[in-house]
Amino acid sequence: MSKQEQISNQKKGLAVKDLIIAGVFSAIIFICINISGGIFCVMPALTFYYPVGAALLAGPVYLLMLAKVPKHGPAVIAGILMAVFIFATGMHWAMAVAYIIESIIADIIAGLTGFRSKKMNIVSYIIFCLGGTGSYLAYFINPQVWLSGMLDKGTPQEYLDTMQDSTHWWVLITMLAGTILVAWLSGIIGSRLLRKQFEKAGITV
Repeated sequence: MSKQEQISNQKKGLAVKDLIIAGVFSAIIFICINISGGIFCVMPALTFYYPVGAALLAGPVYLLMLAKVPKHGPAVIAGILMAVFIFATGMHWAMAVAYIIESIIADIIAGLTGFRSKKMNIVSYIIFCLGGTGSYLAYFINPQVWLSGMLDKGTPQEYLDTMQDSTHWWVLITMLAGTILVAWLSGIIGSRLLRKQFEKAGITV
């Protein structure tokens, strides 16, 4: 596919086929995130590392999604799916909002190179993964309001107490740095595993 054809294809927007592919890949991303990140949520002492774990498995799937549908929209669909799940399960609203915002930014970042740059697509994935930090950033901004809100949602007091006792300033730095690092590694591994797929899609370094 020539560069002109690629640009023309992007301008057409998402066709029905694109929506189906984006929906399937978004569902797989959702599953990967909950498999690798969910285990941290059930342990109050480790809950702040949810976004670190969540970034581990979904990188190859996210990159393949952008390769299959190199248009604006799929990353946002994946972010919205995460947000819906978060609202439905009673998690803190800040994570849902963060996933939507970060997925929009991720979509824009990948689109700067027409979704044809592995490096920019990996950066896009890193941005997307930072959506998982939203709830915890809200906690560090105002712990008491966060704790009160989660208690009202039915989170056990014992869980919140253990979580609060495990919180230190360096946890925030470790969470952010760890999420970026793991997302980058996941993207690098994904790009190598899917090299042939990327070559067929015309994705460059």
